[in-house]
Amino acid sequence: MKKIGKLHVLTDIVLQDRFSHVDLTKMAIAGRADTIQFRQKTGSTREMIEMAKRMKAICEKAGAAFIVNDRIDVAIASDADGVHLGQDDFPGPLARRLLGDDKIIGGSAATVEEARKCVSNGVDYIGFGPVFATTSKDDAGPVSGLTILRQIVQEIPLPVIAIGGVTVENTPRVMETGAHGIAVISAVCCQDDPEEATRKLSEAFNQKRT
Repeated sequence: MKKIGKLHVLTDIVLQDRFSHVDLTKMAIAGRADTIQFRQKTGSTREMIEMAKRMKAICEKAGAAFIVNDRIDVAIASDADGVHLGQDDFPGPLARRLLGDDKIIGGSAATVEEARKCVSNGVDYIGFGPVFATTSKDDAGPVSGLTILRQIVQEIPLPVIAIGGVTVENTPRVMETGAHGIAVISAVCCQDDPEEATRKLSEAFNQKRT
């Protein structure tokens, strides 16, 4: 059975430019993130592959999972542990054929119907949100809230990762829904000390789990 991480950090160099993808990968892992997701929407494919390879090497050494957002070509070229796909991204069934059964495929959902679609497409986990208001994604859509998140957790037979406006302060409420884990962007990438920010999220998460 594939191991799905519980603390996912999505690296981003658009919301901030102080830290590179590699910097953020190192700091997030040092802060106890168990999954790193490479998120870059524009740029040279060749450069993205080289960056992904560097990030993969760091994750592999630390025992963390390395996931590529959207770009299945980059995921394949860098031998990533998997790929995360949005509703309008690369088709899940075709991604599975290309990646094979041993790789992780995550799917984004904002409604119960989209979550069910992800299940039918054969994903391994669902990133559900935005749970709270967020400025990290301009196409995030309306806030779903904790009630819908709880419904997703109860109805969907897959690990559910909550994303969208997740912070240290609201992590305990998120985990009370039974969610498998959390995913963050600005809560780590846009902080003065990404390592410490990740550590605080990990502590908030694990306090609820103990």
